[in-house]
Amino acid sequence: MRLQNELLGHATSVGDMFRMRVAETPDVLAFMEPDRADGPNTWKNYTWAETREHVDVLAAGLLARGLRPEERVAIISGTRLEWIFVDLAIACAAGATTTVYPNTASGDVDYILHDSGSVIVVAENAEQMEKVLADEELVADVHTIVVIDPSGVEETDRIISYSTLKRLGTEALEETPDLVDDAIAGTNHDSLSTLIYTSGTTGQPKGVRLNHRCWVYEGAATKHWDLLSPSDLQYLWLPLSHVFGKALLAVQLSYGFGSAVDGRIERIVAGLGEVKPTFMCGAPRIFEKVRAAVLTGSTGLKGRIAKWAFATGAKTRSYRLEGRDLPKLLGMQYKVADKLVFSKLKEKLGGNIRFMISGSAKLSSQVQQWFYSAGILIVEGYGSTETSAIAFLNLPTEPTFGTVGKVLPGVEAKLGDDDEVLVRGPIVTQGYHGKPDLTDEVLVDGWYHTGDIGAFDEDGNLSITDRKKDLFKTSGGKYVAPQKVEGALTANIPYISQAVAVGEGRKYCAALLVLDPPLLQKWADKRSMSHLTYAELSQLPEIHDSIERQIDKANARLERWETVKRFAILDHELTVDNELVTPNMKVRRSSVHERYADLVDSLYDKEE
Repeated sequence: MRLQNELLGHATSVGDMFRMRVAETPDVLAFMEPDRADGPNTWKNYTWAETREHVDVLAAGLLARGLRPEERVAIISGTRLEWIFVDLAIACAAGATTTVYPNTASGDVDYILHDSGSVIVVAENAEQMEKVLADEELVADVHTIVVIDPSGVEETDRIISYSTLKRLGTEALEETPDLVDDAIAGTNHDSLSTLIYTSGTTGQPKGVRLNHRCWVYEGAATKHWDLLSPSDLQYLWLPLSHVFGKALLAVQLSYGFGSAVDGRIERIVAGLGEVKPTFMCGAPRIFEKVRAAVLTGSTGLKGRIAKWAFATGAKTRSYRLEGRDLPKLLGMQYKVADKLVFSKLKEKLGGNIRFMISGSAKLSSQVQQWFYSAGILIVEGYGSTETSAIAFLNLPTEPTFGTVGKVLPGVEAKLGDDDEVLVRGPIVTQGYHGKPDLTDEVLVDGWYHTGDIGAFDEDGNLSITDRKKDLFKTSGGKYVAPQKVEGALTANIPYISQAVAVGEGRKYCAALLVLDPPLLQKWADKRSMSHLTYAELSQLPEIHDSIERQIDKANARLERWETVKRFAILDHELTVDNELVTPNMKVRRSSVHERYADLVDSLYDKEE
């Protein structure tokens, strides 16, 4: 409790954190923004003092539009600098942010806006605005729609542009200079800061209530680890509508490092080369795709050299992890491997990366070790929306592969009777918005029941096995963690982008597989098959045979009862549009099982 109080004493709210950051390092780089041109981008820099100028007029604009304390302002936008400015403005205006993924369907947008009681919506463009206008019942609730990119949008009393909001704010500050300062002063730890809707793999989304206390603590507790400095530069592409992206903003306010902000996934590699960051956070799939590109792109002599280099790197891992000097010959070999192969990979990541952090889903230790062989450190964190994202982190200063590291300073963690991970502390949600019964199911005596199965090692590092509700039992009585099976498949077969393990009540495990479109197209181009569609390519016998030959590599990483005996390749991806993944790309297992029941049945003998 003493450490908790000390860390919470750093600030009273997100607005207070922001004001303190500006006062401490006004002329230090805060953000970088791309010009979004075709081809190479030019990046504009913003200091913390300049950031405040934008945030204050936006906050005043929201207040001028009638925003009251803790009223919700929804943001429907991809990751871009305006998202951050608006979010900080909402905090400084004493409001609360409702985050909405830009790929959320209109029906779910309606539900979130109604359930949250949002009174203002900030939409990225006309497409996102139309999702709000499609529901006439929202007219009475949402009194203002602000459009960041107003191309093709006609302004009305209800619909205004981002620049108009700033103009209204400038006028309001001229009339009442202390308008924003007074709003910040009226906000405290217990004030609602954010409503983040967990898309859930079943049922309607639930609004997770996170107070200012959560973000103040996230920022102060991660700074307690002393991992970063104001001179660090983050490449921020993660969805800010996801709790992980939102938490990184709190961490940035505490440390004062800069962030290059661009949510365009297709430009990550180009952006890294342009801004040369020192660290980046991402979901496991991003790291898997980089590895897959290297594994499938290196053939002939180049491929043999790469294979030798990574084998050499693997031999050095234990020495480097333990801080020991490399034997002379191995050290010389590693330098050659670095010059020929690893340096090129590092250059693609900008050349200055100190470490990367993986979150939002389980990272394969195989992928983690592969990168470390090349001298690139990826550590894993763990948390959930209900724990404000960062509850555990495998510290870069003492990495333990295969674990998510130690619990956040001052936060309590333990395992329940069934090895479920339980967390208690200032980062834990106050509950689900308007759903007390659901809140009581996951919050017991302040302990949040994560639904994840885990284990602690002797040093206090946590390993996550799987979701409690996702475990299935074979007819032989063995429990299988599907994420482990799926992770082995995607880590060992580069062409697989999505995998769903099945086997409840069956004799053995099987899997439904989805192939990576760019890699499949690359395969087709090399064989003069470019005229075939993705669906046609995915069903070619030679593709099936190739995957079948590689299954053994994945099975070698699994226990006997977890191994995949049969599989089917789908002729399409699992997407939000076909309702088989959530907006944050988690597979809706029940929907997949239901839709492909006949296909799954075909993977088992009739007598079963």
